[in-house]
Amino acid sequence: MLAQHTGNRRELPVRLREPATIGQLLDELAREYPVFDRRVRNETGAIRRHVNCFLDGEDIRRLDGTGTRVNPGQEVLIIQSVAGG
Repeated sequence: MLAQHTGNRRELPVRLREPATIGQLLDELAREYPVFDRRVRNETGAIRRHVNCFLDGEDIRRLDGTGTRVNPGQEVLIIQSVAGG
């Protein structure tokens, strides 16, 4: 669902200066994909409740949120929750 806001690209390589945080990674993506950013973060920059963000499989909410450090080679996975009935 989020891929529709990135030109249907499911993988987005991002080059960051070291050290970087999830927030800085999202800032970088926002420059190229502003609609994607509005779907992922609220007006305060926090990850929206219905979006899950993982760093190497670990939920960033259990780490340091958008302040979580990202090292070279680590994978960030951003998934929008889907609900239905």
